[in-house]
Amino acid sequence: MSSFNGDDFKGLRITQLDDDDEDVKEESPVEPINVDEFDDDDDDDEDDEEEPVILGFVESPKFPWSSLRQLFPNLAGGVPAWLDPVNLPSGKSILCDLCEEPLQFVLQLYAPLTEKESAFHRTLFLFMCPSMSCLLRDQHEQWKRAPEKPMRSVKVFRCQLPRVNPFYSSEAPKHDGTDKPLGHGAPLCTWCGTWKGDKVCGGCKTARYCSPKHQALHWHRAHKIECQQLRTVLETSDSVNNGVSLTQVQKAASKSLWKEFVLINEDESEYDTEMSENDEAAQPMVVSKREVDDQMKSVMKDFEGDADKNSWVNFQQRVDKAPEQVVR
Repeated sequence: MSSFNGDDFKGLRITQLDDDDEDVKEESPVEPINVDEFDDDDDDDEDDEEEPVILGFVESPKFPWSSLRQLFPNLAGGVPAWLDPVNLPSGKSILCDLCEEPLQFVLQLYAPLTEKESAFHRTLFLFMCPSMSCLLRDQHEQWKRAPEKPMRSVKVFRCQLPRVNPFYSSEAPKHDGTDKPLGHGAPLCTWCGTWKGDKVCGGCKTARYCSPKHQALHWHRAHKIECQQLRTVLETSDSVNNGVSLTQVQKAASKSLWKEFVLINEDESEYDTEMSENDEAAQPMVVSKREVDDQMKSVMKDFEGDADKNSWVNFQQRVDKAPEQVVR
């Protein structure tokens, strides 16, 4: 499979309709996206000529540096590689609207709009609540027609930067392990490694947290012992580091994060070719399959609500060409 190219997603637009033609303000580089504002009838206005479809698949990172933010990676699971490492989402925006607990990182897609200066770098981040009960309640909320205050357990954020910015070189990364960002990012939560750690442990003054919930979880799981050890080091050392880097970037302490993968891309048309070759090898089965398909189509025509059912069946058949895809 080929390496993931952000240009394949340059046409991907998930944003508020009234913001499409406006540049992102520098003080708010990360914006929550309200997908409820999209019109469900947009699909009816699509051109007859279908655009190429890019499929995303997951695989384990090949190198330890594959998921670093200066490489503008496409990730699934683990922790996000924030495009703007300083101005992160905060407040209630990082919480599930239902249980009010911090959301967990799902995936991110690098989808630059190179023809637009303010979006030369552009990444979409997807987060969700790990609680299934919240997801089910969220689904129920979506059945309501235009609720006054939408309650969501799944949120998407968009971040974009111009080519010349304080965080990255204006030249493309080399992808050889030597690429480095221009500056440091904000300290992250020791527990989740996702959100800004603006709360500091009162004991060791080292561990940071995004919420009281994550501080409590870390304390009961491991930090109760670690905190005392760190305090001893600080009290007996002339230097905070003293041979041990207490400020180095650490991985999230939580063991409940989803496993980290990188996303790679494939053109869906390649699977059409593979299907054609397989069909030729199994030619004796084609006639009988077509007969079954014709019978199924006949039944579907007589079935109530056949338009929606047919759309779902067609979608399933298309996805079955490459069942391991996670993004399309």
